[in-house]
Amino acid sequence: MKNLLVTGGAGFIGANFVHHMLKTYPDYRIVVFDKLTYAGNLNNLKAVEQNPRYAFVQGDICDATVVRNAIQEHSIDTIVNFAAETHVDRSILDPDAFVRTNVYGPYVLCEAAKDLRLERLHHISTDEVYGPIREGKFKEADRFKPTSPYAAAKAGGELLVLSYFQTYHLPITVTRGVNTYGPYQYPEKAIPLFVTNAIDDQPLPLYGDGMQVRDRLHALDHALAVDVVLHRGQLGEAYNVAADMEHTNIDVARRILKLLNKPESLIQPVLDRPAHDVRYALDADKLGALGWEPQVTFDQGLEETVQWYVANEAWWRPLKSGEYLDYYQKQYTNRAQTLADEVLKS
Repeated sequence: MKNLLVTGGAGFIGANFVHHMLKTYPDYRIVVFDKLTYAGNLNNLKAVEQNPRYAFVQGDICDATVVRNAIQEHSIDTIVNFAAETHVDRSILDPDAFVRTNVYGPYVLCEAAKDLRLERLHHISTDEVYGPIREGKFKEADRFKPTSPYAAAKAGGELLVLSYFQTYHLPITVTRGVNTYGPYQYPEKAIPLFVTNAIDDQPLPLYGDGMQVRDRLHALDHALAVDVVLHRGQLGEAYNVAADMEHTNIDVARRILKLLNKPESLIQPVLDRPAHDVRYALDADKLGALGWEPQVTFDQGLEETVQWYVANEAWWRPLKSGEYLDYYQKQYTNRAQTLADEVLKS
């Protein structure tokens, strides 16, 4: 394993993984393959763009020809698939893009890995495939019960990948991660949205009562977990990745405001989204048996993340003022109100 194709590597977790791998393995080459949608950003990789062991290919994982050309041109032996549509709200408004990228995309990668006889295909999944759990934690063998188009599409893509191990003996591994935060996260997700809004003294939109519970994992710990599974994981197996650091959404909002010395009055409750899962929680003992454990506490990680956004306005401010985001926000506001009206009538 020396030539890795990291799909979605210009995105949030993918970029953190690329930085980690180039730093950790001096004999590895990393080729980032990314469509560069709104959440893909080459500025996430600016620190490594002059590294001779790094290359970039722009492409869509649903395009079989471009995928195979990249694999053959760069002598790829391993694919690590971070590429995905990930935002639940967007999936409610536009499920089509999620089904295509999160289900058909993994199919294209599996076919390429099978036909070109790659050493490994590692697929990044999510805790949301299991659905919510009020008490206890999900283990890897527990059934899937996704509640959003995003989670359902991720479940479908993962099951397809796992089937290729059973049917074709394709060497695959899977990780299912909890909510991840850290540098380079697009400011539509809760933590970077709250941080950047608070910096500008803008309201922090909090769904419902804010009592939804999430386990929060730092991006570098997530990257390390994928690294460990790539090198020590058993083929055909899925591994939960969890930090065991649970906090409610309102607690996170309050912590961010305290770190920025901003008033809690900036928290603005908004209509809860449909089928908003109350809690996710994973048992990561299986991954722990491979020697992995989180290195970053939530207190440390959140403070460092807040300071990263404070220090990197040049990175996030264009994303929040871009024409695409302005258009999306207008569309989302209008459609969300329509959806809310329909829910209240039902």
